[in-house]
Amino acid sequence: MRQPVRYFHSVRLEEEKCKGCTSCLKRCPTEAIRIRNNRATIIRESCIDCGECIRVCPHHAKVAVTDPLSVINSFEYKIALPAPALYVQFPQVHHADKIIAALYKLGFDEVFEVARAAEVISYAISRTLINEDRPRPVISSACPAVVRLIQQKYPSLLDNVIDIVSPMEAAARIAKEEFSKKHGVALDKIGAFFISPCAAKLSDVRQPIGIEKSSVDGVIAIKDVFTQLQAHVKGPFTPLEIDRASTVGVRWALPSGEAEAVGMRHTLCVDGIDNVKHALEQIENNRFDRLDYVELLACANGCLGGPLTVENGYVAKSRMNAILRHTPDRMIQKTEIFDNAHEKFRMTEELEPNNAQQLTGTMLERLVKAARIEEIEAGMPGLDCGSCGSPTCRALAMDIVNGHASEMNCIFKLNERISTLAGEMVSLGASTRFSVGGNRDDMSGAEKQADEKE
Repeated sequence: MRQPVRYFHSVRLEEEKCKGCTSCLKRCPTEAIRIRNNRATIIRESCIDCGECIRVCPHHAKVAVTDPLSVINSFEYKIALPAPALYVQFPQVHHADKIIAALYKLGFDEVFEVARAAEVISYAISRTLINEDRPRPVISSACPAVVRLIQQKYPSLLDNVIDIVSPMEAAARIAKEEFSKKHGVALDKIGAFFISPCAAKLSDVRQPIGIEKSSVDGVIAIKDVFTQLQAHVKGPFTPLEIDRASTVGVRWALPSGEAEAVGMRHTLCVDGIDNVKHALEQIENNRFDRLDYVELLACANGCLGGPLTVENGYVAKSRMNAILRHTPDRMIQKTEIFDNAHEKFRMTEELEPNNAQQLTGTMLERLVKAARIEEIEAGMPGLDCGSCGSPTCRALAMDIVNGHASEMNCIFKLNERISTLAGEMVSLGASTRFSVGGNRDDMSGAEKQADEKE
């Protein structure tokens, strides 16, 4: 018997800061937020940790909980896995070498660029697309928020998602193996820690997609180590003697960087969660069936626009050009890491739909509920204003059927009810006066005239 799913989320709500506004309600791509009793609530089963609510909350009531830097002390040997988005967070710093050197000063024993693993994953995806017959277009699995969105809203497209692990996951595996061989230490003494631009990565580590257990041991937000790193990057540094990533891997931080690295002829890149939803709808409708590969990024400007970054996404995108000019313009030599990469870095578990928002009960009960939802929605104003505390009229109808709201949550329905009650009270008042004061025929002429004026 399948065990109930336990959901882990990095995105959390600080209730004391919430004012009950509808900013997050209107922006959530999976309708996972409700406003009840003047406070937002997050439906855990529906949240995909995209961080959109963090971006738009004017009261900073939505936060991403990641690991503190001190988590690295849980292991005897510590490896930093910097996302390439880290390189563009520092003004006047155009060499990634400086930032990598600064990571050593934070207490890491080794630094392994996730961009290096991105090169390996690019090769693995390319070989998979060439050697295997896949439903087109093939969809990238690199953004965990997008994969969770597909599981929930577009489950018919799960077969299109490439079953290759993310560069973050591949980086942790490669880094630990290399460090273990180089220094002759046991793998269980080595910790690998991702320096992340987004909240979804922590959820992907704690509750992995497509694999049983992640090789990443912690996720540290870029914004949480920015100040310490900034103090170190301003000073002198010794040139590094480590294997560096090329522009092929570093470009993964940019929209279209992954699609270019995969090397297929017909590709598409879409960034921003609303644009991603529209693209997925188009794929469902077979509008993109001539494409080979689609790169989908939940954040505008890709990882450069992640909610855990410091720099503005557009500024970071511009600064990346300077970083790339000081990055080796060739892929690292194909070592044994590349051998059968499309098999070594294959997901081991099937991607399954998330049925959290589906109606529950027997088939007859679901049919009855569905009919009731349609009936309630038909009587709604259809404005999707969010004033009821639900994101759309249909969502309110579902909440009503599921017992989480009533029609009086809708201000239009409430006004109608108030008007009806007011009319009923006027009628009741008039009839009561007549019954108490006697028959109208018994009134004097002056009383009848006064009554008619009323």
